Amino acid sequence: MNISLTGFAGVASIALALVLSTQITSSAQMQIKGSTQIKAPAKVSAPAKTSTAANQRHRLAVQVNVNDPAVMNLALNNVSNAAQYYSEIGKKVEIEVVAFGPGLHMLRDDTSPVKARIKSMSETMPNVAFSACGNTRENMARAEAKDIALISQAKVVKAGVVRLMELQERGWSYLRP
Repeated sequence: MNISLTGFAGVASIALALVLSTQITSSAQMQIKGSTQIKAPAKVSAPAKTSTAANQRHRLAVQVNVNDPAVMNLALNNVSNAAQYYSEIGKKVEIEVVAFGPGLHMLRDDTSPVKARIKSMSETMPNVAFSACGNTRENMARAEAKDIALISQAKVVKAGVVRLMELQERGWSYLRP
């Protein structure tokens, strides 16, 4: 019995498609080159959906790790666009901006080029949070020999990178502008 690899692959594809079909009955059989038969199960059901659009939670984690006003503004534009989109379709979204490394300047009271914009956004978008890396803050304080004051909208987390990991492990979408 010589069955070419191409012919066998074609027959296997057809058999797989039949097995996965939800319309297969117990009497379905397929003849392959002579007496070899594949019997299909009585009925194959599609996997249950684990979430529906009605109960889907939208959550976005945004990373800022560079001291660049253009990147900071891009991140805030992305935050604003996502919040506006979900608001317009009547759905809720949670957004958290996590700043660490040189990106902590975004949340520093003395150096933030976007602090007025963050203040304004916080007043109109209560679903947006800003997290500052505690490790970065401590390192900056040591290097500059002074306390590093943050804007009032920022909350301190132990480690920014760990915060991002935890959010992603909880199913948050991740964005790095």
